[in-house]
Amino acid sequence: MPEFVLRLLRTPAEFEGCVEIQRRIWDHPDLDITPVHNFCASVETGGIVLGAFAGRLLAGYVYSFPAVIQGRLAQHSHHLAVRTEYQGHGLGKKLKWAQREEVLRRGFRLITWTYDPLQTRNANLNLHTLGAVGGTYIENLYGPTPALSLEEGVPTDRLLMEWPIASARVARRAGGAPAALDPGRWPKAVERKPGGRYPDFAPKRPFYGWMEKRILVEVPKSVTDLQGRPGLIASWQKAIRSAFHHYFRAGWRLEDFVFGERSFYVLSRKGR
Repeated sequence: MPEFVLRLLRTPAEFEGCVEIQRRIWDHPDLDITPVHNFCASVETGGIVLGAFAGRLLAGYVYSFPAVIQGRLAQHSHHLAVRTEYQGHGLGKKLKWAQREEVLRRGFRLITWTYDPLQTRNANLNLHTLGAVGGTYIENLYGPTPALSLEEGVPTDRLLMEWPIASARVARRAGGAPAALDPGRWPKAVERKPGGRYPDFAPKRPFYGWMEKRILVEVPKSVTDLQGRPGLIASWQKAIRSAFHHYFRAGWRLEDFVFGERSFYVLSRKGR
């Protein structure tokens, strides 16, 4: 495993490395890349950019800025990016835990971020590994931005994550992720139709009548495997969007994630 040195980034020259990483791993057009001057302004006004170095090379970084989220002061984490050749070494987790320490040092108690709910590896990191929670689903957050859409014509829906970094829940996660939950124990608000062969599974119609302590919302194991199959990504997005809207309004919140051949969001009722 490579040795990484993590430290704050402060200079335009260092932020050029962040721009290069964006180009390399996301292949975004320049219009959709966060530029050097944005990083410069952010760090002068309370933003945080933490870099991870492998020798002299910037291998990855995490970027946040001060925000007010539903009336609460937070650092909103906008980027977590790791060069392809350094992925798979746990560097993303290292950057998030280092971000937590720096944000706590600055007096904040909450970090937020958004991500596409069909990205299961992100979901597993956010909910299971880090201990974030959430109860807000945002439709088409970025509008028609091809670089941020899963497929042409698919809206840029996002879940808003809340990471209560001073909580006992997150402190426990800092000591290691808990054992995976058993997805067979709870009822499913969304699940795939039976039959068929991977990845050509479509979702059943969501069920809205559950009143259990915990419920599950299934998502495809790898959304990239669904690309090129007309309408399949859109059908999953429509199903989970409807289920999340219903159950969030009824008092459920995201509690955990089960990542595997069949992957599920775990929702629990507030106060339970």
